[in-house]
Amino acid sequence: MWKKFDLILLFSCFALLTGCNQSGSSADLQELKERDWASIVEEANGSEVRLYMWGGDEGINEYIDEWLQPRLQEEYNMTLKRVPMNTEEILQKLQTEKQADKQTGTIDIIWLNGENFKNAKDHELLAGSFTDQLSNFNKYYDKEDPAITTDFGTEVEGMEAPWGKVQFVFHYDRAKIDHPPQSFEELQQWIENNPQEFTYPAANDFTGNAFLRHLLYAEAEKPSTIYGQPFDQGQTSEAGDAMWTYLQSIKADLWRSGEHYPNRLEELDQLYGEGEVSMTMGYNEARAESLIEEGVFPETTESFVMKPGSIGNTHFLSIPYNSPNKAGALVAINDMLSPKAQLEKLKPDVWGESSPINFDALSKAQKEQFESVDRGNSVLDQQELEKSFLPEAEAEYVDWIEEEWMNELVQN
Repeated sequence: MWKKFDLILLFSCFALLTGCNQSGSSADLQELKERDWASIVEEANGSEVRLYMWGGDEGINEYIDEWLQPRLQEEYNMTLKRVPMNTEEILQKLQTEKQADKQTGTIDIIWLNGENFKNAKDHELLAGSFTDQLSNFNKYYDKEDPAITTDFGTEVEGMEAPWGKVQFVFHYDRAKIDHPPQSFEELQQWIENNPQEFTYPAANDFTGNAFLRHLLYAEAEKPSTIYGQPFDQGQTSEAGDAMWTYLQSIKADLWRSGEHYPNRLEELDQLYGEGEVSMTMGYNEARAESLIEEGVFPETTESFVMKPGSIGNTHFLSIPYNSPNKAGALVAINDMLSPKAQLEKLKPDVWGESSPINFDALSKAQKEQFESVDRGNSVLDQQELEKSFLPEAEAEYVDWIEEEWMNELVQN
């Protein structure tokens, strides 16, 4: 007869062995990379994949919950669980697990880019290179495209797969503005002529910081002086000084005379929707369509970009170092990169953002499907967007701008 202690010891050993088996089956990404794709799909069959991602956009959430989840269930017998969490909190969770040497975690896929990717890579929170294993990535994406090989100046090295592409645009109400400004010089004049009708989010907001990076590009000798080389505060000082001078010059004519800046983009959008300001902005060239449909933005909303151009970036999907289901993560990410999934995401009533897919790699029928999507009247022509595209600078600029903006504009 088994004694109580013996039973406890037996179950403890069984649990330990089970945990080891779960970890061993998918913890080694290199072992998975040596298999053929059919074997990976077979292992993913019947499994649960947990996608941790920012959950602040209902349209994005609906795309995941109502389109992607049923598709993965039908195609691969996989259950996709979306877990909403801010990216910084996700990385903190992984960092804590790393310090505790927790080799089997709870996160299979992370949505990230920019500084968050750099931090994850630097702290070895990611599983490693995996994109070469994805058939859709190899077939439909330009592996030499800088928007895919680098992420805010950080070499990707196959550690994340391109999921979407966005560009920064300004939105305005054509019922109030006949001709939007075409440069920061013209914007300065417009603000002076229309006091209290313009503002921008604070520098610690993602969109506000991007607005300031556009201004930094404009004040540099040429944009590539900023984005084309590593961050150097001394080298940036001349453009930076001109940027702070510009911001000080418009401050008195901003909404609330520059005494208060919106803390986040949603606050600026609300001001625009209520008519308190005549412009807003955002890091998605098509985002106004859903807001117009919901009645948040006026129907007369249109978008524009200014010289020297529009900063754009790619956002990615990655796999944590301790994902318990790396096979499932590979299968899910591969499907999320497929033309069918990217086409659905392009539709304005679904998500509405651009795709990083290489259109030259699509079939004629696939190209026609993408071209037939009506993105809405507020979305600029794709050729104009591509012509104005500017790459992101290194992630260090984000922190530098945030800190200096507080010193130059708030504390002064």
